Amino acid sequence: MKKTLVFGASLKSNRYSNLAVKRLMAYNIETEAFGLKAGKINELQIKNYLNDFQNIHTITLYIGAARQPEYYEDFLKINPKRVLFNPGTENPALYKILKDRGIEVEVACTLVLLSTNQY
Repeated sequence: MKKTLVFGASLKSNRYSNLAVKRLMAYNIETEAFGLKAGKINELQIKNYLNDFQNIHTITLYIGAARQPEYYEDFLKINPKRVLFNPGTENPALYKILKDRGIEVEVACTLVLLSTNQY
């Protein structure tokens, strides 16, 4: 399956990023998580540093466009095959940067893609 990095993972159980981590793991998708606060969602460690992520197929974004620029270089270093822009994270400037590097851009909800077997 497609190893996925949930970018902007929250420890709060009512957040969509938290639910996405749980659903990805329930679908047996190898999952990593990055968030501002370190902690755990079930048994998965949320890391608050970016230098350990390797062989990531998909980054699924849960941070808004205003906060994304500080991470542009990190996205390129991680070099995923695709980046999913969940509702509220749309960013045409980042789409262009990613596409210019050959990274697929998809504007879609991770939870919907999983529930409809389109992930």
